Amino acid sequence: MGQALSDQSQPAPPSHEEVTKALANKFAEKCFTSLELYSLRDVFRSLADTEQNVRYLKEDTVTRFLEIPDILGASAILFQMVSYIGAFPFLQDAPAVLGLEQTVMVITIMTERYRRVLAKGSTDRRKLLFKSMAVYDRKLSAPSSDEEAANKEVADTADVKLDKGVADRGGGASGFPIDEAGDEEDDDGEEENDELILAAFDSLDYLDAFKHETTPPKTHGAAMVPADNFRKLIMLLLLIAPLDPQESLSLYSDRVSGAELESLRETAECILASFLNVEQSPGIKFRQFNTIIPASMPFIFNGFTALFEHFLFSKNIDFHKRIDGEPPKEKPALEAVQPLLQDTGSIMNLNILSQLSFFIPGSSLFRRIRLLYSGDDDGFSMGSFETKVFHWRAPTILLVSGTRLSDDADYRSAGAESAFLATLPPKRFPSGTGGEGERITFGVYVSQPWKHTHRECFGGDDTLLFQLSPIHDVFRASSMNKDYVSFTKPSPSTSHSGISFGCPPPQPTHAYRRSSIISLGSVSLVLDSSFEFGCFTHDYTSSGGAFQTSVGRKSNFQDRFEVTNLEVWGCGGDEEAKHQAEHWAWEAREAEARRKINLGTGDIAADRALLEMAGLIGQNRSGGSMG
Repeated sequence: MGQALSDQSQPAPPSHEEVTKALANKFAEKCFTSLELYSLRDVFRSLADTEQNVRYLKEDTVTRFLEIPDILGASAILFQMVSYIGAFPFLQDAPAVLGLEQTVMVITIMTERYRRVLAKGSTDRRKLLFKSMAVYDRKLSAPSSDEEAANKEVADTADVKLDKGVADRGGGASGFPIDEAGDEEDDDGEEENDELILAAFDSLDYLDAFKHETTPPKTHGAAMVPADNFRKLIMLLLLIAPLDPQESLSLYSDRVSGAELESLRETAECILASFLNVEQSPGIKFRQFNTIIPASMPFIFNGFTALFEHFLFSKNIDFHKRIDGEPPKEKPALEAVQPLLQDTGSIMNLNILSQLSFFIPGSSLFRRIRLLYSGDDDGFSMGSFETKVFHWRAPTILLVSGTRLSDDADYRSAGAESAFLATLPPKRFPSGTGGEGERITFGVYVSQPWKHTHRECFGGDDTLLFQLSPIHDVFRASSMNKDYVSFTKPSPSTSHSGISFGCPPPQPTHAYRRSSIISLGSVSLVLDSSFEFGCFTHDYTSSGGAFQTSVGRKSNFQDRFEVTNLEVWGCGGDEEAKHQAEHWAWEAREAEARRKINLGTGDIAADRALLEMAGLIGQNRSGGSMG
């Protein structure tokens, strides 16, 4: 009897509604300022519809307020995510009706402000985002024979822990067929309890009462994000990457029409290709999602922060009004109209810049980079490269694009292409994604100033080697060796000259000087001294290289290509630009002094050759490699 009385005296656990309200209040108190909360309530009141005394936000209302372009087709996908996240922490109740409390949940999670409260689950938003986009369908997600073989190879090598099962969406987005529950155990990110949800219950001291709520029931088929849905979302993420919280997305309307829209689609396609081959698989599973994103695009969802912070700025409040009653100070005109990309390049555009911001912080890119060197404008010579790049005292980004060479090219024939191929080891690996003549783009982020390489390479462990097209991939620096960047001009003491990343530096030995073959790193990029040809190597079976192998492509490949464009962009502000301008002015004065001493003999060809050797004027491709 005593036990029975004891059981009856225990209070009943709170309802889902009570827990949701308590968590929303905690988020509101800890994650927002009083002014932000006031603005949020004002925005919600102005946007909400009312039905049966319930105020809520509809899909078209959210889309219109955030100014999502219709042409992208991403509005329904975004609202599917919002409706799912709005049910947090009871995801089995999704899709949620977006009342004020649910909207607080969405904004807190989409802007990552939840980290201020849920420290334990701060790394787990990626799983929540995947589930908010996922659909569950056995037939749709059944892999082809090619995909099964690829998945087996990944499973044998990837160091990623799979999760099994996923919570029933309780409705989800319409338009996708749902099968009856199956017996498959799929890699949908649900094997263990969701740490983010556990952290939410723990913050309210409800962990014991609701721990069972985080254990998902059996689901309808495999969880996957449809490829077409994710392509549309990537296009939106590229568009909003540079967005500021008080900046209207309509200002970027020129990026979603004509040639700009086509460029946006092409960039999104390259990013999507890093997850799957759309011809072999209809969607992305959690294993791929959870492996690729942290390695190759850790900042891909950062644009959501500014987008959803729009809810925190009411148009009925003047945020520039001063407390003392004085009129607000206007922003300088130059700051207001400063473009995202100050210069134009043959490779770099706004979509490439957004793509770079997926793995390089946008604060170092948008409105912060400037063109230092362009082969098209300055000449394809190492002398011109040195003059334009070496005195930049901040990080730089090198971009090189070209067309893939034929695997049947004969290095024994005459010509520049054959001469370059003769310096490479025999080709052991097939070409990468795509075919002969396809445009490919590689790049390198270098945080240290450029310099000549004698016995040691330069660059730090934050150096990034990456590919932008036709597939997005990032190869991070390894701690195995430090052969990050090498810049070697032609000279009698070096048998190999040019720029290399991930290759051993020149050695002061007779054997090295006599060797006619370049020593390629396991993951490396090489450009010859005339910037006519390049070679990218990915030897997945080797270890010890300066750069890590791809986390998505578990194969060996090598791309040999003819360079069409080469650019170097400087990351930094006005101070770095001023320092470089001062050095260029000094070099111009020195050049003028040398001209008066050494030139003016009447031999124009000799005068030009001297200027080219000094790196003061550019060479064209036929000028050789003496730059």
